[in-house]
Amino acid sequence: MTTWDDFWTLIDLLGDRRECTFAEPLAEALAGLPPAAIIGFEERLAQALYRLDRREFGTLPVIDMCEPGKAPFPQSNDGFLYSRCAVVAAGRGTYEAVLAGRAPFAPHTATTLHGEDLLYIAEEAYEKATGEEWDHVNEFDYESCSNPEGWPERR
Repeated sequence: MTTWDDFWTLIDLLGDRRECTFAEPLAEALAGLPPAAIIGFEERLAQALYRLDRREFGTLPVIDMCEPGKAPFPQSNDGFLYSRCAVVAAGRGTYEAVLAGRAPFAPHTATTLHGEDLLYIAEEAYEKATGEEWDHVNEFDYESCSNPEGWPERR
């Protein structure tokens, strides 16, 4: 299993999340790792997203920075997942601060910040590295509202 330190070192390879190519350095680094390490990265990502899957974050409105003055609107399930990806992409310090309540989650709902690419990066790296189809199923389900501790009313 990939350690948390190794996971965050790889996440640090990400560039500016406002750029379309922010994930390329991470994708290249992952593709150069052994298949077990790529799977380990994916498992840590799933666990990190699962931990952020909490009502207090999922019920925040989206901040639309493309249209200043536009009223905030509710997050969709996909939007909430991508916002959690944006928190992870911001790095370990931001991630841990958000989880501990020392930093706000809301800025990561901005429609101009994208983290969705993180969801596919391990799969693409694995397929590039091995030439085989990705068939891994994560231990942690990172889909929105799947963490029963984060959404106790859904148990």
